Amino acid sequence: MALFSSSKRQLVFRMIIYLCGFLLLWEWLRPLETLTDTGSLSAFVIYTGFCFTISVLNMKWWLSIPLKLGGLLFVLDGLFISEPMFSKGWFYLLYLHVQYNVEMISSQNWTEITPLFRSLLFLILLWLMSYLMYYWFVISKRIFLFVLLTFIYLTVLDTFTAYEANTAIVRAFIVSLIALGVSNFYKELGREAMTFTGLKRVSAWVLPLAAVIVFSSLVGFAAPKLDPQWPDPVPYLTSTSPDAGFGEDGTGGVQKVGYGEDDSRLGGSFVQDDSLVFQAQVEEKHYWRIETKDIYTGKGWERSTEPEYNLTSDGSVDFDTFENSVETESLQGIVTFQSNAFFSKLVYPYGIKQVDGEEDVNYLVDSEFGSIAVEAPEQQGIVDQYQVSYENPSYSIDLLSEASGEDPQAIKENYLQLPDDLPNRVGNLASQIVSEEETRYDQVKAVEQYFNRNGFVYQTEDVAVPGRNQDYVDQFLFETKAGYCDNYSTSMTVMLRTLGIPARWVKGFTGGDLAPASEDSIEGLNTYKVTNSNAHSWVEVYFPEVGWVPFEPTQGFSNPVDFYQDVNQQQDSSDTDEAAEQEEQERPGNQQEVGAEEDEAASEGNANVQLTGGWNWTVAALAVVLIAAVVILFLTRYRWMSAWMRRKFHHQQNPQMYQEAYLFLLKLLNHKGMGRQDGQTLREYAIQVDKRFESQDMVRLTHQYERMLYRNETDSAQWGNITELWENLIKRALS
Repeated sequence: MALFSSSKRQLVFRMIIYLCGFLLLWEWLRPLETLTDTGSLSAFVIYTGFCFTISVLNMKWWLSIPLKLGGLLFVLDGLFISEPMFSKGWFYLLYLHVQYNVEMISSQNWTEITPLFRSLLFLILLWLMSYLMYYWFVISKRIFLFVLLTFIYLTVLDTFTAYEANTAIVRAFIVSLIALGVSNFYKELGREAMTFTGLKRVSAWVLPLAAVIVFSSLVGFAAPKLDPQWPDPVPYLTSTSPDAGFGEDGTGGVQKVGYGEDDSRLGGSFVQDDSLVFQAQVEEKHYWRIETKDIYTGKGWERSTEPEYNLTSDGSVDFDTFENSVETESLQGIVTFQSNAFFSKLVYPYGIKQVDGEEDVNYLVDSEFGSIAVEAPEQQGIVDQYQVSYENPSYSIDLLSEASGEDPQAIKENYLQLPDDLPNRVGNLASQIVSEEETRYDQVKAVEQYFNRNGFVYQTEDVAVPGRNQDYVDQFLFETKAGYCDNYSTSMTVMLRTLGIPARWVKGFTGGDLAPASEDSIEGLNTYKVTNSNAHSWVEVYFPEVGWVPFEPTQGFSNPVDFYQDVNQQQDSSDTDEAAEQEEQERPGNQQEVGAEEDEAASEGNANVQLTGGWNWTVAALAVVLIAAVVILFLTRYRWMSAWMRRKFHHQQNPQMYQEAYLFLLKLLNHKGMGRQDGQTLREYAIQVDKRFESQDMVRLTHQYERMLYRNETDSAQWGNITELWENLIKRALS
């Protein structure tokens, strides 16, 4: 007895193929949750599966349409409508939405379309896609096109967006193999009218198909994979865009410099933007802090937790950035933001204690990451002007050098984090830099000054972006050595953490440029203009019993705070400094020695570079050989095409082959400069060719061609003679 009847077997095949189509369409829906603000994605997936089920059951249209429409309304009701379903209020609310959105569409106000109407259009699209997939997969059995489009869709999203499509591509690969295998087997059954009975016959095609899928997947997963051989296209494409702006998505294109919230993807070039952000009236120029971040991912910076803001009722702020052992000076200042700055976080100086601003403005303080947000009902979290009172710190070098206590456990847990895949040579280089230093302060200064004497360049153009398997710091330290503040500050923070020194990444603005005094200027205070170009990042290092101390590794920038040394200590060390300077002058090779240490630390990376370079030369050589082969084939195409046509002419002696050979002869003669003129008959053209060759071969061959073409006359006895005439003409044309 047959295991399946013919109709049941067809239904099983349809269900398998159509299920694969549904799974592939699901891969199209998955990125929406990451790339858009689409909510309740599961509801859309369930509705899609519902439509697929109705289609595969092949219901009549008068039954399938009401069912799909009912499912659509059920989804809209569950997501957006609070009225009882199918009640008077329910229909009226739905009517109002449709009427309003039709007006918005007619006036081309696309951004004003309501979420309910957008979801309605999306559900209708899924409805249509379910039928289209049924037609492609089951009726037409044209699966490959949709499979190809799916892979293109996933790879484009993986390249140009934040969506990680690694597992999605694997899933799509497995589902595609199943769909193509079952579809082809289904075609063969129909074409050959094959039947099979019993479980053994079923396993005869199921097991090989499953084995091929499993084997292919395992080979693809386990096979060694080359690093990317082409550069990331994102920076190039974004850099050529006329609207390229500051990229908060971290894609690494050409950005407009300025303060951004998202630092998860650092890298890429930027253009200067001198748009004014705020003006500061202060006594002394200093950096303006905004926030810190503590998690380094290998590509950029993130927060370990979400900010926890606490309301300060009287505007008092104390971040405990440094201890009471640090000398300070009480200062005040006024910050005035531009009306188009739209800053929801305040900028503030080190040692801030008090913020006073406009009425009805609440200040929210996040002590963990050092940020101050504002809450104003009418101003939407934006404040125009505020006053700051702060204790400007000055750090004693002696105190920092003597700081040798144990770091608090919380500090070590939060500010020694490093990614597991950080290359070892980063830590090796840091260890070599501080190998001769004893105190934490000397080690930090050695790392800070390392960038100034080892070939690093400050630049904002042609700044590299790390690849998928490349670390941001490793790339900067050992490959490019060119970048701006993010490269320098991140590299210093990471290297210090490899040494067990707590450090964190800080964002804000530099002091800006001194502006002329105006009528609004306060006596005793200087006015500084701070623009987008002053956006900056630097490093803070923790010292026991001192607190967090800022350092500036970026070339061309000075440290934002004062460091001093006791007078007695300075006098005692003056002779030592002179001796050290003389010794430095007597060692002209010192710079090369430092560079040699770096080369030794990067030996592992150099080996990898050499291997990569060797592979690149191999690829280049193969490419040259391939191009040369293509050029040679193109230049000699008529010779090998003539040989191929001659072979066919000998084996296929029929009128169709004769016509093809004659037309090829005309094409060859035209290529050799003996083309047929407009309005010229074949006989006239044949006479012209024979005059050139001093023969009668073309006229005789054309006579036979006209007999075959116009009279449908063929003489098999003359075939050898025709072949000889054609070959003679080909030889003369090629000579």
